[in-house]
Amino acid sequence: MVQRRAVTAVLAAAALLVTAGCSSDSGGKSDDGSIFPSIGSTKPGASPSKEAAEETPPAKGSVKVVRTVTENLKTPWGLAPLPEGGLLVSSRDEGTITRVDEKTGKQTELGQVPGVAPAGEGGLLGIALSPDYASDHMVYAYFTTASDNRIVRMLYDEKKPAGEQLGAPDTIFKGIPKGMIHNGGRIAFGPDKMLYAGAGETGDRGLAQDKKALGGKILRMTPDGDPAPGNPFGDSVVYSYGHRNVQGLAWDDKQRLWASEFGQDTWDELNQIKPGDNYGWPVVEGKSDNLKYHNPIAQWPTDDASPSGIAYAEGSIWMAGLRGERLWRIPLNGTKASAAPEAFLKGTYGRLRTVVSASGDKLWLTTSETDGRGSPGKGDDRILELEVK
Repeated sequence: MVQRRAVTAVLAAAALLVTAGCSSDSGGKSDDGSIFPSIGSTKPGASPSKEAAEETPPAKGSVKVVRTVTENLKTPWGLAPLPEGGLLVSSRDEGTITRVDEKTGKQTELGQVPGVAPAGEGGLLGIALSPDYASDHMVYAYFTTASDNRIVRMLYDEKKPAGEQLGAPDTIFKGIPKGMIHNGGRIAFGPDKMLYAGAGETGDRGLAQDKKALGGKILRMTPDGDPAPGNPFGDSVVYSYGHRNVQGLAWDDKQRLWASEFGQDTWDELNQIKPGDNYGWPVVEGKSDNLKYHNPIAQWPTDDASPSGIAYAEGSIWMAGLRGERLWRIPLNGTKASAAPEAFLKGTYGRLRTVVSASGDKLWLTTSETDGRGSPGKGDDRILELEVK
């Protein structure tokens, strides 16, 4: 295992060099973040001239619900579009992964993930496809066990019978703190083919400012779970710190990382992530005048957002709100918002959990009415196809 990880680390470092060359769900009651030298980095608040050259989307956007893809889902959390067609969705409380035919809405259960111990906000959370999925068919998952939060990968074999299509989980990383609240859980592979994970501080505020702790962080690792080459704190998976509960990760078309974050009682945040930066929790919530902390590029009262998933499309970040029951559009110009955030679908579909790019001007959006804080009578949980501008 050690030999395999050493080889993988060397290969990952080589790949990186090649690339470089080219709040709780209830709302808190319970500039450039690139690692790529070709993009560069800026200090918080800086406004490089290159940003002015970036195309700015219109100040006002639009959202059209094209159709309901499927419904009657149980606590959907993670969502991963398959390259061959279909959507994988994880169930937080059931501990299962289901494939949805995006054309017919048919649901096929792949199987149950062993070791998931759902409780409170914990359970089977984010899922992501291997960057080499076309050849290895590996599905990654972040979940809560009886002792921690961890990340595993599993072989997906669609030729096997329904319910038996997931191979035994291979744990690549463990020991992330768990709690009844603030488990983070979003995972995503970046343009650098490294795995990023949002880890909550579980309600233990001290974890967020402790750079040796894994809670209250964004983590970055190789596909095998080793600290990724170029991480800011040496032989550590910690990428940024001072977070409360990150549940949204997305990259824009310039390979910059963005993250949504739950506030406590005052401000939810959208942050542009720079490696090694301190995002303030629990010392500050929202924007501050202290230059030690990286300010969010947008903030909302917790009643209006309580954000989970985010996606990038059409020059904007799209952010799903749980308590806010709305989809936010934040148009960008470089590492700044180019206009005031705009809300869509307010109250129409209840709590919104995950939003994922479906390429171009299309998005997939999941609701979250069955997570214990919603109203299942609104139609239970579904996946929607959206057209956005």
